Amino acid sequence: MATHLKIGDKAPAFEAPDQNGETKRLSDYTGKKLILYFYPKDNTPGCTAEACSLRDGRTVLQEKGFEIVGVSPDTVQSHQRFIEKKELNFTLLSDPEHHLAEAYGVWGEKKFMGRVSMGILRTTFVIGADGVIEKIFEKVRTADHFEQILEAYQ
Repeated sequence: MATHLKIGDKAPAFEAPDQNGETKRLSDYTGKKLILYFYPKDNTPGCTAEACSLRDGRTVLQEKGFEIVGVSPDTVQSHQRFIEKKELNFTLLSDPEHHLAEAYGVWGEKKFMGRVSMGILRTTFVIGADGVIEKIFEKVRTADHFEQILEAYQ
C-alpha cells in the first residue's frame, strides 16, 4: 500500500509534540524545505541507519535549505533517549495515536516474517517552502538516505 498523497499536493497540516514535549506544526517550517520522514521505531537497525544518515548529512542538507523532522509512534521519552544515544541533530515528533501517519497515508498493513501487523510504512516527504509536496520516497535507502534525497535534487 502506498500513500494517497502525490507530488504537487498540499502537505497535510500537522501538530505533534517533539522530543522536548513542545508542539511543532507544519507552519513552523513555512519558507523552508522540509524533509518529513516517517519511520517505524526508535533504536531499531533500519531506523537507526536512516537517522544516522540524515544526522551525518544534515549540514549539507541545511546548506541547501532543508530542515529535517522524523516521525514515529514512539513516546517523547523514547525520542529523547534515541537522540541522546545516537547524537541526532534534528527534531523527532511523537505520533503514538498515528494521526500524522494516517494523514500522510503511511499507516498500514505490514508483512514481516509471515506475520501481518499495522504500522508505519517507511516513507519520506520533501515539502517545499510553499507547503506543497515536491518529492516522495517510498523505497527509502536507510543507510544512505541523505544521499538519496540529494540525488533527487541534482
